[in-house]
Amino acid sequence: MFCGIDWSERHHDVAVVDQDGILVAKRRISDDATGFAELLTMLADIGDHDQDPVPVAIETPRGLLVAALRSTERLVYAINPMAVARYRERWTPARSKSDHADAMVLANILRTDRQRHRPLPADSELVRSIAVLARAHQDARWRRTKAVQELRSLLREYYPGFLDAFAEKGPANLASADARAVLAIAPTPADGARLTRARIAAALRRGGRQRNIAPVTDTLHRVLRQPQLRQPSLVEQAFGQQALALLAMANAACDGVDQLGETTAAAFRQHPDYRIVTSFPGLGELTGARVLAEIGDDRTRFTDARSLRAYAGSAPVTRASGRRHIVTHRRIKNDRLAAVGFNWAFMAITHSCAARAHYDRRRAHGDGHPAALRNLFNRFLGQLYHCLGTGQPYDPDKAFGTHEPAVAA
Repeated sequence: MFCGIDWSERHHDVAVVDQDGILVAKRRISDDATGFAELLTMLADIGDHDQDPVPVAIETPRGLLVAALRSTERLVYAINPMAVARYRERWTPARSKSDHADAMVLANILRTDRQRHRPLPADSELVRSIAVLARAHQDARWRRTKAVQELRSLLREYYPGFLDAFAEKGPANLASADARAVLAIAPTPADGARLTRARIAAALRRGGRQRNIAPVTDTLHRVLRQPQLRQPSLVEQAFGQQALALLAMANAACDGVDQLGETTAAAFRQHPDYRIVTSFPGLGELTGARVLAEIGDDRTRFTDARSLRAYAGSAPVTRASGRRHIVTHRRIKNDRLAAVGFNWAFMAITHSCAARAHYDRRRAHGDGHPAALRNLFNRFLGQLYHCLGTGQPYDPDKAFGTHEPAVAA
């Protein structure tokens, strides 16, 4: 028997077919505990039992229904909606569509092509909680970047002197506690010019600064008083009110990043793979948690290191047709794992001589910066797969060995 579930927010359509594709049972259940009990009763009536549970196909890998199905220790297959659409065209050339028909299509996908799809991994409860926290922390970082960029764009319109005050040797770091504390008491150029050293120092202390308060205060006091182009008075005040509103959003985003970062790191330290993951150069507690969150701790999830590399998008993909043969990087991948992989490789070349030598060899071979980092990430993934499988930490001598120095291309 094979079960397909077409899910929605209010109800779910369930269809069960046998080995010949004949519909055995169908039902529409509600999205609550009562509906899930009806689903289990329906499956039990057709012969479902603990030793041989009926596999289920559904179009999403998350949600309460999926969590409840996984708690029954049955195989749950998350089928990509685009793949379901292609299968639907095989069953209905007229392109008709209904919830019951989609449930039938999902059930028949398992019946005919079950070996082409992978069930959801049997990850531990701890690593699933780490995944929730790590992804939330990554989303919070993206929201913080968006809020800070909006604030920076607004300040460019009427208050460029404030950006200069916190620029130092690069772009203004408006996410810093110093910048946010000073902007809160001086949202306009007029307010900034009236600031005294005592008020600036008090704001820096409220922001959390404990050292070098006097020199930083003198610098800010001098820069904020320098002449600059100004908007009309009423317009400037309106911009200041908008800046305070964006500042409140930026403060909330920064606080969320800090809170989620601490919680994610604390959960990651409890996992048995913490020692192995953090032994790799370039992987700290937060980046390591993000890597573990995406690959999980189910050792049977990936058949070999090659499948893990393809999942992360670090392995190249070949497109061959006739005389045309192209090797390029993958675009269909786990975007979260690929993003942390770029940061992992970039940090590794600044903290590991062996990783830097490998990066230099790839550049000398003709790779650009992104391709060289992707190649290093690809190699790290193979090493991580081996270390997690054997339970041993990272060893740079075994990982890279001894190589000749890189030469110019």
